[in-house]
Amino acid sequence: MSETTLEALGGAATPPAQFGHDALVVCDNLVRIFQSGSVEVQALQGLDLLVDEGEMVAIVGASGSGKSTLLSVLSGMDAPTAGRVRVGRWDLMAMHARDRVAYRRQMVGFVWQQTSRNLLPYLSARQNVAMPMTAGGRRHRVARAGELLDLVGVGHVADRRPQEMSGGEQQRVAIATALANEPQLLLADEPTGELDTTTAREVFDALRTANREAGTTVVVVTHDSAVSGLVERTVAIRDGRTSSEVLRRDAGGDVTHEEYAVMDRAGRVQVPREYRDALALTRRVRLALEADHVSVWPDGSAR
Repeated sequence: MSETTLEALGGAATPPAQFGHDALVVCDNLVRIFQSGSVEVQALQGLDLLVDEGEMVAIVGASGSGKSTLLSVLSGMDAPTAGRVRVGRWDLMAMHARDRVAYRRQMVGFVWQQTSRNLLPYLSARQNVAMPMTAGGRRHRVARAGELLDLVGVGHVADRRPQEMSGGEQQRVAIATALANEPQLLLADEPTGELDTTTAREVFDALRTANREAGTTVVVVTHDSAVSGLVERTVAIRDGRTSSEVLRRDAGGDVTHEEYAVMDRAGRVQVPREYRDALALTRRVRLALEADHVSVWPDGSAR
């Protein structure tokens, strides 16, 4: 029976499901505007993004694309200007200062690019990992800290201070620290930006371990597009909007990567620059609906 028939009979029609109703992270037409003197800067311009519980997603993009701003909003360190942002049960548009403290303590863990921002220099690795558990009054903090250090492969540095560790060891201890309060979402902003290729791979392995063995949803921002070979889904941001996604699939050892353009809720699609340049696509384009696809031509060109 149709919704119209139900309404005619006095019954209530089932409302359509809200966008991203079953996702852990929902960004719906997210806008973030900064004021720089007398100039408004739109860091995020109607960004749409869904991340399911248990996913590990990489966010890539050029400097200034808005990827770090997105992470700041999701972490609760920055407030969105407009749109809808939800992480689990938390509505980030409606949170007050006290809510943000609770959200950051209970829901999210964060890893910075700069190793010096992640760890207290006068504490050992074990003490750094145990520190976030102190506020919650968690018992057996020291034992739990040791388990987390072992999980990310740095149990051997438990009694060392940050200056006695390598950069890669510091970042893996930072991941353990971010996991201390069992967050549902782990955010990492360029965690391998200061590391060589081999060490960066070790840090990504630690993030993957947190995702697979601890069950933590992971969103990592990086400028390195090669990371798409290390995660199942890579989302590219350009000019403050999601522009494309690369999905990695492993079928019996045969790994494939397929790139998709992202259509936002307003029907907008960003055409890759190399496509625009190759066909001289500029201000206007011609569209035609074919049987199973849409054709795009430069303005004034012949079919």
